[in-house]
Amino acid sequence: MKRYSYILLALILVSCGAPSGQFKIEGRFLNLNQGEFYVYSTDGLIDGVDTIHTNGGRFSYQIPCEDKGTIMLVFPNFSEQPIFAESGKTAHVKGDATHLKEMMVEGSDANELMSRFRQAVANASPPEATKTAAMFIKDNPKSPVSIYLLKQYFILSVTPDYRQASQLADVLLKAQRENVALVRLKHDIDILKTMQVNDRLPSFTAVDIYGRSVSDAALRGKVAVVHVWSTWNYESQDILRRLRNLYTDNRSQLGIVGICIDGSKRDCRNFLKHDSVAWSTICDEQTFDGQLLAKFGLLSIPDNVIMDTSGKVVARGLNANDLQDRLKKMLKKDEE
Repeated sequence: MKRYSYILLALILVSCGAPSGQFKIEGRFLNLNQGEFYVYSTDGLIDGVDTIHTNGGRFSYQIPCEDKGTIMLVFPNFSEQPIFAESGKTAHVKGDATHLKEMMVEGSDANELMSRFRQAVANASPPEATKTAAMFIKDNPKSPVSIYLLKQYFILSVTPDYRQASQLADVLLKAQRENVALVRLKHDIDILKTMQVNDRLPSFTAVDIYGRSVSDAALRGKVAVVHVWSTWNYESQDILRRLRNLYTDNRSQLGIVGICIDGSKRDCRNFLKHDSVAWSTICDEQTFDGQLLAKFGLLSIPDNVIMDTSGKVVARGLNANDLQDRLKKMLKKDEE
């Protein structure tokens, strides 16, 4: 009888998910039999980047978790999908690695809401998806999914809409008055309004990771980029490599300043030893609280601001492909 009691207890524990103070992700991906993908956290649940290995498409990953947070799954094609973590919960993931936008996650209200949103916009055009996101945020103002969608569709978009972002943030704040991170996000949105497309490059001075002075003078009269990256974010490193290749062939025409948000200058310097990065890199060890980020309205990773030779902002927040294509066209035009 005692043996059966232990078995029953084990079954109860399994059905309840991860133990208190832990969060677990488990599941299976079709078309990803043997391989790996990566995870990082946008709010400190994970230090740096972890690797998840798949065997027969199946995987399992568990971390300490006392508070709610967001974990980003990063796949080999650099696409990302969020998982919302809670103490004592298990996120059950299933999907096809060739159709990640349709990934399903069960195990908590937030993850199931996100799955329904993925389904709703799987075949939608960008304007339709943005409209759906706005409706979702208004209908679910207490959900952490709404905060994620606010960032993705209205702040980090190729064509950000800070005015609507501010309005939607107000909707969320009415429902989450005690959410300190949301209060900070609203503050950040106000910062982002200070430097938009068609604004002028602001003057600035800083010290790079080698103690050298760097200022806006390094960017004047050139096609220019200020980009945010870190040693633990693969997408930002992809942009770093593409900028390095462009800079090699266009050093006299292209001005670049990098802002590394690592908490350690040493980590930044050690990483750059393996890359031929010739432009100035700033790391003030303040992560996202640095004054220079606020001056440029840069609040995410990766992020960037692109200026033409007159110092006017022509684009911001471009992904790796769009940034590379835009700079090539601008540099070609500058040669003519």
